[in-house]
Amino acid sequence: MNAAELKTALLAEAHALGFDVCRIAAADKPPHAAEFHDWLGEEKHGDMAWLERNADRRTDPSLVLPGARSIIVLGMNYWNRDPAPDSEFKIQNSKFSAGRVARYAWGDDYHEIIEPKLWQLDAWLQEHGGAQRQYVDTGPILERDFAALAGLGWQGKSTMLIHPKLGTWLFLASILTTLELPADEPMRDHCGKCTRCITACPTGAITAPHELDARLCISYLTIENKGPIPEALRPLIGDRIYGCDDCLDACPWNRFAQQSRETRFAARDFVTMPLLDFLTLDDGAFRTLFRGSPIKRIKRARFLRNVCVALGNTGTADALPALKTAAADPDPLIAEHAQWAIQQITLRNGEATSPAPTTGAA
Repeated sequence: MNAAELKTALLAEAHALGFDVCRIAAADKPPHAAEFHDWLGEEKHGDMAWLERNADRRTDPSLVLPGARSIIVLGMNYWNRDPAPDSEFKIQNSKFSAGRVARYAWGDDYHEIIEPKLWQLDAWLQEHGGAQRQYVDTGPILERDFAALAGLGWQGKSTMLIHPKLGTWLFLASILTTLELPADEPMRDHCGKCTRCITACPTGAITAPHELDARLCISYLTIENKGPIPEALRPLIGDRIYGCDDCLDACPWNRFAQQSRETRFAARDFVTMPLLDFLTLDDGAFRTLFRGSPIKRIKRARFLRNVCVALGNTGTADALPALKTAAADPDPLIAEHAQWAIQQITLRNGEATSPAPTTGAA
């Protein structure tokens, strides 16, 4: 078959495997290569050193796959309805006893769901003479740049990709191939004057339209950051214990969000689990609870660090016994954040119970 027929067959194959969108970009230099290098130079990537190590490869597909001619960009919708709409749990309510988990991590690990599908597409492309490299958030490729170049959506002011019918709730995957496939046209930016994502960011991490300082981003602080969370930023994290969806939730294009076809992205029980219950987890219990979840990769210490911060921001005196136990945890990351949480709750209780100052003569 010719290139156009091969592309049509590829789109059908991708959809049959569960991908919601499939578009093609030429394997050229990504549109924002210069901005990416500037961003690294300003150290806005924080401790994500692998981005700097692979900077040249991320901006030159031929260094990733010699002879690459096309990039197949795939999107899989992961949006699911709130897990407990009839209970006290509300995604936007910061006073419930469960901490907030970013929607993408409600269900099973997307890597484990998407990677086998990429291997199947790889095998299919090999049958048609192609050599490939494929990634789902794991390789040296600027996925959103190529997704926008392929017209899968456009990059919003939050830097997130926006699809006109599915909003921001897409996992992206890419296949570099030596096959030359007809490239798709980019999509026009439809954000207009809207700045809701910038306004919604709790920490001001979106410093300007299309500019993100990862060091301030709650997703970075609670997931990629391996050390202590800066004290000045802890109160801004609220009850978020893994990632943050505020800039996504604010996007008006998400009014078109559709239920995912993939049932494994549906919320698991831990999404509505009370914060205090997490503090009882030893390492074995943590691994059991989060088996098959993306949360497992940050391991117990970082996760309980996040839980302690959330309790420090939202907890009551009822949380103090569990936090005092956590403050004696052998892991210093947990212990320090638990002690901080104790101080925050104690301070709130003190303010709440202190008598009002008297005025005038007795």
